[in-house]
Order: sequence, then C-alpha cells, then structure tokens
Amino acid sequence: MLNIALIAHDRKKEEMVNFVTAYEQVFQKHKLYATGTTGTKIMEATGLNVHRFMSGPLGGDQQIGALVAKNEMDLLIFLRDPLMAQPHEPDIIALLRLCDVQGIPCATNIATAEMLVKSLDRGDFAWRELVHKYKPEVSE
Repeated sequence: MLNIALIAHDRKKEEMVNFVTAYEQVFQKHKLYATGTTGTKIMEATGLNVHRFMSGPLGGDQQIGALVAKNEMDLLIFLRDPLMAQPHEPDIIALLRLCDVQGIPCATNIATAEMLVKSLDRGDFAWRELVHKYKPEVSE
C-alpha cells in the first residue's frame, strides 16, 4: 500500500474527480491524501476514503510537503492550472522541489497522471516499498 497525494487547482477539480473515478479500482488499494476541497469532492464522487488536509492556499500544500520531505509520500498528482495565477505559488514550487529532492514521482497534468497510475496498477512502484522498509525510524 502506497501513500498517494491528490491536489487540484479550482479549475482542475472536476478533472481530478473524473480521473480518480475512472481509476477508482487502482486507488482503492492505496492510502489517499488530498487538500481539503479536492479530497471532499473525491470522497463524494467515489467510495474512497481520503485523508484531507487544509485547503491548499491555507497550508494544505505545505502539510503534504511535510510528508514528502520525510519521504513518506510515494506519489503526487497535482493537477495545476497553468493559466491562472495562484496566490500561494511559492508553496507550490516548494512542494514540487521537495518531490525532486526525494525522488517522488509527480504528475502536474492529466497525461502524466494517467501514465503514473497505469504504472502503479502494473506494480512498477514496488521499489517505493523498499524505501519504507529501509527507512530509519525517527522518534518524534
């Protein structure tokens, strides 16, 4: 079971819901996380359980980023709206940078998201299980 984060800008939320609905049988095998409204919309449209963080502009991106920084997130699907300025753009860039630092597969559009989910369904992400297996325990 992998940890998957789902984030979508306002004009991409319907696309995210349709995408998750189409691949519900794949997503149901994993633990899902999302920013507030996106997670709510996904849960309303599917039978999936989604751990919801705050809305992106209110810190949800950063909450997911904290899991990415600790290498506890295995896949990020962030459907961004490239035609709309976002007031929390620095948070978005920081989240994407953290994915690069930790080597977390990340999709920012529906085409790449579909490729990653099909790879997930084939079992191509089994290497992430090794990341969890050999990750040193950190006491908090």
